[in-house]
Amino acid sequence: MNASNIKIPDKMLAVRQYKAGEKLTVESIDVPRPGPGEVLVKMAASPVNPSDLKLIGGGYLERSYPFTPGLEGSGTVVASGGGLLPRLRMGKQVACTPDPKGDGTWAQYMKTSAMRTVPLPPHIDPVQGSMMLVNPMTAMAFIAMAKTGKHRAMVNNAAASALGRMLIRLTGQYGIPLISIVRQESQVTELKNMGATHVLNSTHDAFETGLTRLSGQLDATLFLDAVTGAQTEQLLRAAPRGATLVAYARLSGEPIRVDPGDLIRDEKRIIGFQLGNWMETKSILYKLRFINRVKKQMGVALTTRVNRQFPLEAVESAISLYREHMSDGKMILLIEKKNQ
Repeated sequence: MNASNIKIPDKMLAVRQYKAGEKLTVESIDVPRPGPGEVLVKMAASPVNPSDLKLIGGGYLERSYPFTPGLEGSGTVVASGGGLLPRLRMGKQVACTPDPKGDGTWAQYMKTSAMRTVPLPPHIDPVQGSMMLVNPMTAMAFIAMAKTGKHRAMVNNAAASALGRMLIRLTGQYGIPLISIVRQESQVTELKNMGATHVLNSTHDAFETGLTRLSGQLDATLFLDAVTGAQTEQLLRAAPRGATLVAYARLSGEPIRVDPGDLIRDEKRIIGFQLGNWMETKSILYKLRFINRVKKQMGVALTTRVNRQFPLEAVESAISLYREHMSDGKMILLIEKKNQ
């Protein structure tokens, strides 16, 4: 698509929310205009992620209302607000995320910082490209944390998720033993069929005993916790001395309650992880190399299953189906239509 040949309309369709937890609407609103350092992306596709559900439910990510949800997507840069990087991005197909306080990707156009766009490799289609900047980069960040922290093995719950499956493939490549935790016996079988070696069902009575024994045998000292709530205490009790637990989501919606003795006695610790914050601690050179590593794994270890695709106008149906079948693949909002 040649960006210079695209006529940018005055109006666009966008998903809007006026209050946390309220029903989403699809409305015609003004197309935003990029300022210095910013670009305008004509959106092609955007997934529904657990973080999106937390956002529209009024979770840990703050927004001013009304706003457009959507935390990642793909599209074509069609306008520049000025600056070297925005000009370099013109006409490029990119993966993109919104500015922290700006409107998101569930719209026909999105204005964002040029720094929040990454050109897509030619072999990556817009649907897979729309899912490049959250789960794939988080999975690669966890591998980097394991290597720099000299952790011999890892534990991850919510392992049947897209991110959990990526970690199974990546840890296999990097030779890092991984204990995957799921909630259904069918998921144990499914993950083992895709190559997972150690899979535990958290609903079994012997779960904590088995996790304690296996994490001790493997010296698994990096625990990745997407569930939090009551399971965090279980993970910490099972973790070997000196282990680090990384809270990176709150799928349970529950607060963490931990006996301080578990931390003090065995020198365990809990840290939070947010991809953007982690990336901000890295140098420009590190970021470039890191993104290149992610690109090379796209379509290989960092592939995401897609369940169904929906038009933007059917966003409520996409969300409803995703809530019921979160482990069966992503729901994609296919925003760009052939006649647009």
